[in-house]
Amino acid sequence: MSELGKVIWITGLSGSGKSTLAKEVKKKFCERSELVVVLDGDEMREVLGSVASGAENHSRESRLSLALRYSKLCKLISSQGITVIIATISMFEEVHSWNRKNLPEYIEIYLKVPLEVLKNRNSKNIYSLFEEGKISHIAGLDVGVDEPLQPDYIFEYEPGRNAEDIANTLWNDWA
Repeated sequence: MSELGKVIWITGLSGSGKSTLAKEVKKKFCERSELVVVLDGDEMREVLGSVASGAENHSRESRLSLALRYSKLCKLISSQGITVIIATISMFEEVHSWNRKNLPEYIEIYLKVPLEVLKNRNSKNIYSLFEEGKISHIAGLDVGVDEPLQPDYIFEYEPGRNAEDIANTLWNDWA
């Protein structure tokens, strides 16, 4: 059986740069011709969970259940020697704890970006729609999340620092 792949879990609130960082980290693995797959939370929700709006699909409990399914999928893929980079909010202590216990090559990265910066970025229009009362059930606003307690890496927002810089920092640490 092949060696286990890593699971690189990138977490943070919507608009923090998770997907962008995941793509940059993937480039590093591809440069070394390593097997790697990126799982993006937005895409994963379409495959494994409901995308319909409403409290029943976006409550803390349903989000937690979905995040645990993400974890189990990561375990399955990584058990085949493939590195998994997952970009997902999934900010639940239960998930992070399960990952640490069940994913032998687990690396947790937390992109900590202040809410005001996220609102200014508003990349998916989520924050303005929330403030206008047009949507609800938003992680970190009216749906509680757990800030990671023991991430391997925390990248706090710094103006001018981009995903490529963070990927290089990570890669230099891992190499």
